[in-house]
Amino acid sequence: MSTPAHDDPLSDAPLSADPLSRERSHLAASRSALRAMREDVESLDIADVTANWVNAAVLEKQIEDRIKALADLSETPLFFGRLDYLHAPGAEQAEGGEGELFYVGRRHVHDTDGDPMVVDWRAPVSQPFYRASKKDPQDISLRRRFGYTGGDLTAYEDEHLSDPAEAAVTSKLLQQEIERPRVGPMRDIVATIQPEQDEIVRAGLSGSVCVQGGPGTGKTAVGLHRVAYLLYAHRERLARTGTLVIGPNRSFLHYIEQVLPALGELAVRQATVDDLVAHVEVRGADEAATAVVKGDARMAEVLRRALYSHVAMPTEGIVVVRGSRRWRVPVYELEEIVRELLARDIRYGAAREALPQRIAHAVLVQMERAGEAPDDRVQNTVARNAAVKAAVKAVWPQVDPAKLVLRLLSDADFLAEHAEGVLDADEQKAVLWVRPARSVKSARWSPADTVLIDEATDLVERTHSLGHVVLDEAQDLSPMQYRAVGRRCTTGSATVLGDLAQGTTPWATRSWSEALSHLGKGEAVVEELTAGFRVPTDVIAYASRLLPHIAPGLTPVASIRENPGFFEIRAADAGTAGVLAACRELLEREGSVGLIAADARVPELAAALEAAGIGHVGPGEENTPAVRLTLVPASLAKGLEYDYVVLDEPRAVVDGEPDERTGLRRLYVALTRAVSGLVVTHATGLPPQLD
Repeated sequence: MSTPAHDDPLSDAPLSADPLSRERSHLAASRSALRAMREDVESLDIADVTANWVNAAVLEKQIEDRIKALADLSETPLFFGRLDYLHAPGAEQAEGGEGELFYVGRRHVHDTDGDPMVVDWRAPVSQPFYRASKKDPQDISLRRRFGYTGGDLTAYEDEHLSDPAEAAVTSKLLQQEIERPRVGPMRDIVATIQPEQDEIVRAGLSGSVCVQGGPGTGKTAVGLHRVAYLLYAHRERLARTGTLVIGPNRSFLHYIEQVLPALGELAVRQATVDDLVAHVEVRGADEAATAVVKGDARMAEVLRRALYSHVAMPTEGIVVVRGSRRWRVPVYELEEIVRELLARDIRYGAAREALPQRIAHAVLVQMERAGEAPDDRVQNTVARNAAVKAAVKAVWPQVDPAKLVLRLLSDADFLAEHAEGVLDADEQKAVLWVRPARSVKSARWSPADTVLIDEATDLVERTHSLGHVVLDEAQDLSPMQYRAVGRRCTTGSATVLGDLAQGTTPWATRSWSEALSHLGKGEAVVEELTAGFRVPTDVIAYASRLLPHIAPGLTPVASIRENPGFFEIRAADAGTAGVLAACRELLEREGSVGLIAADARVPELAAALEAAGIGHVGPGEENTPAVRLTLVPASLAKGLEYDYVVLDEPRAVVDGEPDERTGLRRLYVALTRAVSGLVVTHATGLPPQLD
């Protein structure tokens, strides 16, 4: 540990005080400044500045959000680093130029004069904290990291980047922060972002990015911090267009939901794909083979054909009566109008709305030729004429998307007509309901059915597009689900996060190029994260034995952790005694414990834990210091992490899936949830792929 390059001009502590005291003094002063900023907002009186109650309500909500964003979380460090510049940022780097000092934290804090006491980690001036190195110091003389115990600043560590005599060393504080025990939801990683992660976080809004990252490489954190950065850099634009984070399930969303608020971002919506396509109530489930066909991108063409089969060419002309005059639109002219609308390839609903206006325009042309001078009001009146409305109803009828899908899945002849040359006979049979439903309300819709309804809905009416969408655990989506997400960002960009080796659905993605094509973002840049920060070396090395069987050719994760972690494989007698013993042992350590088991084993284990008096919660429920054990079905383990993990019966995890490859991928996920230690217990033999 070394002293600062120069005295801290922002500190009120005496210059004779030791560096740690000066830094603590600056932390106290910064907290006071943040409190003053919050009090200033709380004291705002908007009684005389709003024109009406609507404006008042909007302003009150903005003030409320601002107060929340300025909350001082006692257990969260206000700043975690310091940068000493050789020269003022942006100024010419001439010899003898005066440098500046900046504290880097989760949000901006200023004093009563408006001078920064803490700068936001997303600000350009903070970027060297993540990217500067001995080889490229980026005008930084000193980078200081701070260590905290709870909310108290207890240590610091310096790197003199501009001093060639000082050797580069691995940051102990950085390692400690990565390995710090965790209880409860996911926390931010602003203090530990690595250069390759920072490049992805700060990538521009206009381009889409796909991040392939193995377990523990931080891809989820990168995606969330990218949202926070984009909201900082493009706040006005994204305030208009909106942002969305999509996760695989509610447990996962609950786990990550505090990350963005901790960074001061409160306006980001979080949802699952099922939430996005919830047009009907899901009460059924498909067999794997059926779900694979329903999730195939070819279903989009079947739906398009079925929808446009409702358009019928007119068989007779239209006579519009206005006053004493009769205006006739011949059948051939109506056909031309209909064919033109079909050729334009616009939404079914938009074309239907345009059709009466096109017919009315044809009538107005005749009026003008007859010497009349009709205006837009006349055209609108003609478009609402009973004869025109009747013709539109016959030629281009309204179609309810859910009823369209209902008919496709219930009527074998209708499906065969529109799936000809697209789906073979076996595939058609797979998607047909054994017992056709009588109505949309009574149908036992499956999750895959709702995605079909969403596709049909978009064919009728364009889906609203957001400014940016983050899609996590993307490898598990079907092509039709990718299309559903892509519709939400047609005019915006996307950050796609996933790991091909962790695909645990029968329709899991085979390649990112294929997935991005279905998403509508074929131009996205694919980045690969291979440095493991979370999973210990011994654990990831053991789990990587599965890679040749589940994702040949994928680069294994290389753990950068100096601590190899705690790892044991224990043969146990049949029953639950060995599992319970492992849980008790790990609960004696500091941090969270996850007991992961095949879904079918969870009820038995839950009963055993209760009988043994070991308190536990389920995934998505809040841990407490008193209850630190979470019982996790293997199907819900993806994306979660615990300090220590007990994995029960690996073979049962594999056997619980419809095929071996999916089972081995599920096992790979379960093996890689531990941050500090893993105990594998088994009474039956281990899968041979782990030998």
